[in-house]
Amino acid sequence: MREIQGEIRLPTQELRDDIPFFTKTLGMRLDMIFPADDPSVAVFSGHGLRLRIEKGACEAAGTLRLRMENPDEFAHGARVLTAPNGTRIEIDDMHPPLLMPEPVSSFIVRRLADKAPWIVGRAGMHYRDLIPDRLGGSIIASHIRIPDGGPVPDTVHYHTVGFQLIFCYRGWVDLVYEDQGKPFRLHAGSCVIQPPQIRHRVLYASDNIEVIEVGVPAEHVTTIDHVMTLPNGPANPNRTFQGQHFVHHRAEDATWVTFRLPGYTARDTAIADNTADMAGVSVIRRAQGDPVWAIHDAPILFTFVMEGGMTLEGEGRDPYRLAPGDAFVVPPGHATRYADPTDDLQLLEVCLPGTFATVLT
Repeated sequence: MREIQGEIRLPTQELRDDIPFFTKTLGMRLDMIFPADDPSVAVFSGHGLRLRIEKGACEAAGTLRLRMENPDEFAHGARVLTAPNGTRIEIDDMHPPLLMPEPVSSFIVRRLADKAPWIVGRAGMHYRDLIPDRLGGSIIASHIRIPDGGPVPDTVHYHTVGFQLIFCYRGWVDLVYEDQGKPFRLHAGSCVIQPPQIRHRVLYASDNIEVIEVGVPAEHVTTIDHVMTLPNGPANPNRTFQGQHFVHHRAEDATWVTFRLPGYTARDTAIADNTADMAGVSVIRRAQGDPVWAIHDAPILFTFVMEGGMTLEGEGRDPYRLAPGDAFVVPPGHATRYADPTDDLQLLEVCLPGTFATVLT
């Protein structure tokens, strides 16, 4: 194979001032320098970079970011440096702490009939935003579809998140996860949670597959893992990822229990138990009894209408008649009633935290 070597070129006015900075302060290696009698070009390597510092180069000085495990032990603890040639050096943690914005309470109703645009995102998937204001950046909920079934052009990757849910709404999809054994099929009505930084890959999808994806916080990083091959082994299904267990909830194995609101029943997914109560996920359907007004104290309570219909009544608001594909967020302290449900109503409810109080009014 032909060898190819890349360089990033940066300008300088006086090369002799840059050499000690890049070698001693940044700990890079001087690989080349010329001409010998009056050097104007030097090439340095290190930290995954190869830099060509060239006198009179036309580029801007630019910014270099160096990420490392112990940044306080590098360059005498400085986090921002400026090289003699003007290049800004930013020094950061290899794994910076995940910032979890405080939820900004908001009453939101998002209807499929409103025809919000579908955006083509990662791996060719189509995304519809279900919480436009993201509650101050605290959460993102997306309705995702893949129109054409078959192999999905995905790679092994992971997400730096606090919580992430994948609920199969229509069709099915084949998935594989780190330490969870061989690939499996996620069917409609079933779901998985993707604990922080668990490697995974989407393999194959049915025609017109649709999923609901919920992530906390709204903005989180997706990282491609070019080394790991899945499935990996041996399997270790009891492994925890930053305090969370992987969960594959199967609809056919579920037990229905009393829901927090009269007139409804629910199947719990055991997600609250496996996320140390960070989040809870329930599927809700019609039961005996009449719906009543209620107030909750959950910072985040998101609901997606999967089947049937209902009227969302909110204190001081006009009622909303909801249908499949609609979603809503009810802020804490806001009285609502899930009125006039059809017999085939099914809701997906995601709450943060997993345990919260509901008061009937």
